[in-house]
Amino acid sequence: MTSLDQFVTAVIASPSQYTELDRIYVHNRVLGLVGEGDPIAASDDQLTSLTDALVKTAIQNGKIEATQSDEDILADQLMDLVTPLPSVLNQRFWDKYQVSPQTATDYFFNLSKANDYIKTRAIAKNVVFPAKTPFGDLEITINLSKPEKDPKAIAAARNQPQDGYPLCQLCMQNEGYLGRLGYPARSNHRIIRLTLGGNTWGFQYSPYAYFNEHSIFLDQEHRPMVINRQTFTNLLEIVQQFPHYFVGSNADLPIVGGSMLSHEHYQGGRHEFPMMKAPIARTIDLGIAGVKAGIVKWPMSTIRLTSQDLVALTDAAVKIHETWKNYSDESVDVRAYTDGTRHHTTTPIARKVGDDYVLDIVLRDNQTSAEFPDGIFHPHQDVQHIKKENIGLIEVMGRAILPARLKTELAEVGKYLLDQPNQMVAMHQAWADQLKATNTITADNVTTVIDTAVGNVFARVLADAGVFKWDDAGETAFDRFVAAMYD
Repeated sequence: MTSLDQFVTAVIASPSQYTELDRIYVHNRVLGLVGEGDPIAASDDQLTSLTDALVKTAIQNGKIEATQSDEDILADQLMDLVTPLPSVLNQRFWDKYQVSPQTATDYFFNLSKANDYIKTRAIAKNVVFPAKTPFGDLEITINLSKPEKDPKAIAAARNQPQDGYPLCQLCMQNEGYLGRLGYPARSNHRIIRLTLGGNTWGFQYSPYAYFNEHSIFLDQEHRPMVINRQTFTNLLEIVQQFPHYFVGSNADLPIVGGSMLSHEHYQGGRHEFPMMKAPIARTIDLGIAGVKAGIVKWPMSTIRLTSQDLVALTDAAVKIHETWKNYSDESVDVRAYTDGTRHHTTTPIARKVGDDYVLDIVLRDNQTSAEFPDGIFHPHQDVQHIKKENIGLIEVMGRAILPARLKTELAEVGKYLLDQPNQMVAMHQAWADQLKATNTITADNVTTVIDTAVGNVFARVLADAGVFKWDDAGETAFDRFVAAMYD
C-alpha cells in the first residue's frame, strides 16, 4: 500500500465527514494536491509521517516548491481532509459539552493535535526546566518550536499585494484560510463558537503551545485589546463555562502588553502556574462584602480576589483597576500619566478553586525613562542578555518564554565556565564572570549552575516588572495604594 493509499484510508477512518463511499473522491482530491507521480514512502504509518511523504511527493512532482511556506500550505490542506467542517465540529463539541466541559475540550484538544494544527513535533523541541527561586519554583522554557522564517518567503512576500484579509492572525477569517507567503497556513484550523457578554467569541488552541491545552479566546470582531468591567465579566464567564481552565488577559498597553494588541483576546488552558501556587503575604480589606483580598507573595505586584459572588468579585476588580489607572506615587517612580499619556493598566487572571472564583489582578506600568528606555518596569539592561522582550500574561504567571538563541549561547557560556575553547557572545561576559567567581564549576554541575542562574535572572526580570518592590519602601507604597482605594 502506498503512502497515498494509507493516507486516504486514514482520512476515511478519521472523525471527518468522509465515509468509505467517498474513497475515490478523497483519492482524487489528494492526487490533485500532490500530483500523479509515484508516491514517496512514509517512514511509518502515523498521519504526520504520511503527510510528510505526500508533501515530498508534491515537490518531486513539481506541484510545489521546496520552501517552508509551500510545504506548510500543502500539509495543512492535506490535514484539512481529516478535520470535520466547522459546523460539524461545533455540533460535536457542544454535544460532548452536555456530558461535561472537560469531555468537550478533550475532544477538541485531541483533534487539534491529531490533525497537526497543534504542532506537537515542533513543541517537543522546546527546552523546559524548573528553577528554584525565593518566589518558588519558576518555569523556564527556551522557545524552539516556531520555525525560522524562510528567506525566500520573506523576499517574495514584499511583492505580494497586501489585501488586509484576514486583518490579523487572530481573526475568525483565518478558519480554513489557505495561507500565503509570509502568512501562516490555516486550512486545518477550526474555531468553537461561544457567547460572552451577549457577543460571539471564538475558542481555539494555540498551534505553538507554551503550556498544556494552551487556548485562545477571541472576539468575533476585530477590535483593540481593552481592560474594563466587561473584561473581568468575560473572564469569569469563561471560567464558569470551562471550570477546569484558567483564563487571563494581557494588558492593553504597549511594553506591558502582549504582542497582539489590535485584536481583543484572552489566553487560557490547563496548567497550574507558579503564581497560582504563591501564598498571600498579607490580607487587605477592599470594603466589598463577600470578597476576600490579599497581596500575593510574588515579584509582580498582585492582588488576589476570592469569592463565590461573581458580581462582587467583578466590583472588586473594577475598583482596583480604576484606582490604579489614575494612581501616582512619585517616591517609587509610579506615574499614571505623563504628558497626557496613560501608563497604568492591569493583567487579570481568573480561575476556579473548589466552589470559589479567584481573580489575580496584576498592576502594570509602561513608563520609560532616560535610565530605562525600554521601560522602568521592564527587564532592565543588565538582564536583557537573557530576556529583553515584553513580559506578557504567561510570564507574569511565572513561565519564562526565552528566545531560541539561548540554546546555543548558553552552551558556549558552559564552555567558557569550563575554560574550554568557546564562542561566547560578549553580552554574557559579565554574567559568566560572576558565575565563575561564585561557583566551583565542574563538567558535572555546569548545566545545573547555568540553569539555576537563568532562573534567578528570570526572577529578577519579574521583579523589574513589579511596580512595588519587596522592600520596606515598596511594601509601604503598596499599602498606600490600597488605602487610596478608600479615598
